[in-house]
Amino acid sequence: MSPATRLSADERRRMVLRAALVEFARGGFDGTSTETIAQRAGISQPYLFRLFPNKKALFVASVHLSFQMVVDAFEEASDGLAGPDALVAMAKTYNKLITDRDLLMHQMQAYASCDDADVRDATRDGFGRLWQLVQRVSGVDDDAVRNFFAYGMLANVIAAMNLTDYDAPWAQMCLPDDMRKNFAPQD
Repeated sequence: MSPATRLSADERRRMVLRAALVEFARGGFDGTSTETIAQRAGISQPYLFRLFPNKKALFVASVHLSFQMVVDAFEEASDGLAGPDALVAMAKTYNKLITDRDLLMHQMQAYASCDDADVRDATRDGFGRLWQLVQRVSGVDDDAVRNFFAYGMLANVIAAMNLTDYDAPWAQMCLPDDMRKNFAPQD
C-alpha cells in the first residue's frame, strides 16, 4: 500500500475553491454553509478557515475563479482569430461553458450578491476583464461588444430557465434560430 499523497496548501486551496463554486452555485452566499463546502472538499471546517479567513473571502475568491474560467476559455477559443470570427468562437465556447450548471448558477449568484461591496468589486473586476478581452481580441466597435454581452446575458437566462425544453411561444421566441425546436404555435 502506498502512502497517501499530501496536497500542498495551494492545491487544497484550489480544491476548496472548486467545492465552493459548486456549493455557492446551489445555495448562494447566504444559503451556503462553510461546513458544507468543507465536506465537499474533504477537509475540516477549521482547515478551511486556515485557507480563507472567512466565508465572504471564500465567496469572493470563487467569483474570481468563475470569471477566470471564462477568460481562459475565451482566450483559447479566440487564439489566432480577430473580428467577427473571434466573437463567434467565443460565443460558441460560452454556450458550451454554461451547460455546466454550477458555473452558470455561480455566475448568477455573483450578480445577485452585488449588494455587498466586496462581491460587487470582484464581479465588476471579472466582468471588466472579460469585456476588455473581447474588445481587445475581436477589435470590433463598442456596439458589437455590447451586443455580444447582451446575447451572453440572454444565453444565461435561457440556460438558467432551461428554455430550450419549454414549448411556450414566448420562450421559443427568446431562443436564437439554431436553438429553436420545430415549433409551430397551436391554433
